[in-house]
Amino acid sequence: MNINWAALGQVFGVSVVMTVALVGVFTLGIVGTSGSREGGGSSTGLVRAGAYACYAACAAVVGYGIYLIVA
Repeated sequence: MNINWAALGQVFGVSVVMTVALVGVFTLGIVGTSGSREGGGSSTGLVRAGAYACYAACAAVVGYGIYLIVA
């Protein structure tokens, strides 16, 4: 049995980077939609739209991953 360690390392590296990136984008979405600000004000429309864009990006990445697994 021969293990391609370079390919395994690449898969591990890409998995770690994409996981951290996806969690970061989702966190930006949470921060954008949270109503608690230091000043006590609510989110502006632009911030909330950016947060929804973050959620859409997360959904697109998850959907693409499911597509890669199923196809």
